[in-house]
Amino acid sequence: MQSLLEKYDTPAPRYTSYPTVPYWESDHLTEAEWTSHVVKVFERDRHLSLYIHLPFCEKLCTYCGCNKHITTNHALESPYIQAVLAEWKMYLDRLPGRPILTELHLGGGTPTFFHPDNLRQLLEAIFATVDIAPEHEFSFEAHPSSTTELHLEVLYELGFRRISIGVQDVDEQILRVIRRYQTIEQVEFVTQTARSIGYDSVNFDLIYGLPFQNQQHIVRTMELVGNLKPDRIAFYSYAHVPWLKNGQRAFDENDLPNPVDKRALYELGKNLLETLGYYDVGMDHFSLEKDALFQSAKNGQLHRNFMGYTPVFTPLSIGLGTSAIGDTFSAFAQNLKTVAEYQNAVAAGQLPLLRGHILTAEDLNIRQHILNLMCRYHTNWQPGDQRDVILARLAEPILDGLVEIGPSGVRVTELGKGFLRNICMAFDARYWAKVPSGRVFSKAV
Repeated sequence: MQSLLEKYDTPAPRYTSYPTVPYWESDHLTEAEWTSHVVKVFERDRHLSLYIHLPFCEKLCTYCGCNKHITTNHALESPYIQAVLAEWKMYLDRLPGRPILTELHLGGGTPTFFHPDNLRQLLEAIFATVDIAPEHEFSFEAHPSSTTELHLEVLYELGFRRISIGVQDVDEQILRVIRRYQTIEQVEFVTQTARSIGYDSVNFDLIYGLPFQNQQHIVRTMELVGNLKPDRIAFYSYAHVPWLKNGQRAFDENDLPNPVDKRALYELGKNLLETLGYYDVGMDHFSLEKDALFQSAKNGQLHRNFMGYTPVFTPLSIGLGTSAIGDTFSAFAQNLKTVAEYQNAVAAGQLPLLRGHILTAEDLNIRQHILNLMCRYHTNWQPGDQRDVILARLAEPILDGLVEIGPSGVRVTELGKGFLRNICMAFDARYWAKVPSGRVFSKAV
């Protein structure tokens, strides 16, 4: 295993999209072109997903790779909400009909930075403009130190049934180093209160590979998992990208587990999760058998998008707020990243677009292959595939037992699931056409 880790611990995309954002041909997408793609897919199917980015955090967590705005000024909440609603109205004015809202996710930042009354104002205004699908999934990200019982009650009243709690680790030293100010008691409170109110699904976000983290830390974190039994687990690899996220310069590579030790943390955590009754449902994700994520994986309906793995798929996904990304499956568009730029663009009556990409026929084909591998661990050959080129890139993974090649396609082995990003790279034509000369992606292991 050590030799495999050394071979495959190379920078690789996480493939929440294809093409990955660094390879978008951003100069090819205007506001008019983006909205034409939105309208075209909406005319075929009025169901849509909404992602709303709420970027504010009171403190900086130094491990974090998300887009955030650090402030203790809660007076910023209301102007931001008004900007999000104004952006949403721009989409409504362009859509030829009333949307059917199927999926909604509040991400951040820290969504629970916002007062519950402000969240209610935002969501009720959006709900007044849509029909809500009978089978819908509404979820939000919760910081244990800022999520109150009132947050949980208000969001439940508004139809939210899934909560994702940022746990990361339970060790006080690690939490101090990454400046994640929360306690085990707060995690327990949010989990138990959400359950008592009636939430159907509780997810824990956990991270392996954090500074100074060792196997005993993983054991203690999994003990908390065993005690509280969240329905889902996202067990992420820490992505050390200090050239992109300055906060990560609070520690360096010498404070991090080496690749072999880091992989051992994952294997230990995975084994402990399986002992507790969790099933592997996709890269870094586990769930109990009763959860919708497991059922969708079992039925071959699991989907992956910018919000992560989801049992819900809609051809149209609209992102609202700073840095949010929309997806029509034929095109992507990302919003401006700073609060000031975003609010100024919206105030000027412009969709606050930063960049985007219109997918080519080859992009669409490769995107489907990568989705298949990420969600089902296999994919079938299609007409027009550069099969010989892909097989040449897979030569080493085949010899190492990571993939099996059959007459109909490619299947990831049990061993290969730990190197899924590397396997997907073999299909990534844009990556190989322009291999990065500098640091762009985090390490695969």
